[in-house]
Amino acid sequence: MKENVKGDSSDDASAHFLKNSVLYKEFLAEREEILKHKWIESEKAGSDIGFEKALLDWIVKHRSNWRERRMRENRAGKTPA
Repeated sequence: MKENVKGDSSDDASAHFLKNSVLYKEFLAEREEILKHKWIESEKAGSDIGFEKALLDWIVKHRSNWRERRMRENRAGKTPA
């Protein structure tokens, strides 16, 4: 069976673009914060609270401030944490 060389390079280019897109980087950073929140809240609860509960809780309690801080850091030329 022949491999589609053109398709492979297109897939590589798509993967490269995705990894370097600002939107994808923001998604990964937000996901990391949600996972941290999940860990902290699970520790407090004494059991795993689950991703969905952590996501909803983080959105309600932290997302706005987190985004504002990232925007300020980006404007100041800092690399967001």
